[in-house]
Amino acid sequence: MAESRRKSGGSLTADPRSGEEDRKPPAPSATRFSPEEEANLLAESNAEKSAANELFKSAQYSEAISTYDRALASVPNYLEYEIAVLKSNIAACHLKLSDWKAAVEEATKSIEALDRLEPPPSANADDKKKVGEGASPANATADDNNNNEVVELADNDEEDEAAALKKLQDDDRRKEDMKRIRVKALMRRARARSEQGGWGNLQGALEDYQTLSSFPSLPPSDTRTINTALQTLPPRVAAAQKAEMGEMMGKLKELGNGILKPFGLSTDSFKFEKDEKTGGYSIGMNN
Repeated sequence: MAESRRKSGGSLTADPRSGEEDRKPPAPSATRFSPEEEANLLAESNAEKSAANELFKSAQYSEAISTYDRALASVPNYLEYEIAVLKSNIAACHLKLSDWKAAVEEATKSIEALDRLEPPPSANADDKKKVGEGASPANATADDNNNNEVVELADNDEEDEAAALKKLQDDDRRKEDMKRIRVKALMRRARARSEQGGWGNLQGALEDYQTLSSFPSLPPSDTRTINTALQTLPPRVAAAQKAEMGEMMGKLKELGNGILKPFGLSTDSFKFEKDEKTGGYSIGMNN
């Protein structure tokens, strides 16, 4: 259906629909569908998404993933919000299947899609820092206007004012929707990382929960989950770090013994002494 319309459009030279390929932000001249074609593709996608939602509700998670994938296949690859929603839903399915690695990957893709629409606060802070280091003042003004703009409604006539007000309301709703999906994707990724275990994953989960703690007005259940994780994860991170560092040192010692053995030596023949002033180590022979 969508494929036949895409081919019959005539003006399209590339297929801008989404797939499972690695996504990259579209170039400014990227091909886009006409409004009518885009609406038809979104209608197809939404129908598949509704079917996938029903499969999820009935605990048919693998089937739901396949159906969400079909929904993604109809979404133009420049519609990042719609992509983010579907990727987050797929992550939820993988959580139900205890496929933690896949859940992390899909939740991350959801967050990355949202980041392309609206960079997270840390990125905005970096941009503002660059202004003080030689960035264009014009760019700084544009950024400030985006974040703190006071919009004056047109006073030409009532229709202009109504249209401007509706645009502001639509923008506010979209920002709230983006925040809601970002919170869901972060919660899902944090849980999957926590379940995966290991130093890197646990550290990543802790960072996700720290990010979530900065969001205002979260649901009480999410707030409880975040607060609990912020208390329980730090000791788990420390224990995982200690275990992995010990394992790494053991492997290095084994490697060193293999190298030193032909010379009648071993790593036990050496001692490491820490310099408390510099934090560095010196190596000496044991007596």
